[in-house]
Amino acid sequence: MSDQPTTDLATLSIDDFVASMPEGMGALSEKMGVKIIELGADRVVATMPVEGNTQPYGLLHGGASVVLAETLGSIGSALVAPPDRIPVGVDISATHHRSATSGTVTGVATPAHVGRSMATWEIVISDERGKRLCTSRITCALVPAR
Repeated sequence: MSDQPTTDLATLSIDDFVASMPEGMGALSEKMGVKIIELGADRVVATMPVEGNTQPYGLLHGGASVVLAETLGSIGSALVAPPDRIPVGVDISATHHRSATSGTVTGVATPAHVGRSMATWEIVISDERGKRLCTSRITCALVPAR
């Protein structure tokens, strides 16, 4: 983590943080059942149900994992962005290691790099047994707020 100061967002409760966003969690994250359970400048954690987020073979959809990862990386980037900047995703990758067919998955995001104009986060998504399902990495540009 860099020595860059975090914004006041990092001190908010989860409910207050979500309320401070222009569209809360965002319609897609809400539809997919993403729930933030830990919020901080060094770590952001959220859960998502497998049910309702599967592909035709009943497996957790890879795109659902990417939605969870992008949500976590974007939230983390918002927490570390200078007060006059907002995060905009510019790159995301995901490696799917194994599948899930039920239960809840948990994503844990940690910063790989935080600068004045860019933030990169690594997100590990695991099943209820702690088995890694997906490793993702997102880079957000920290652009001037309008």
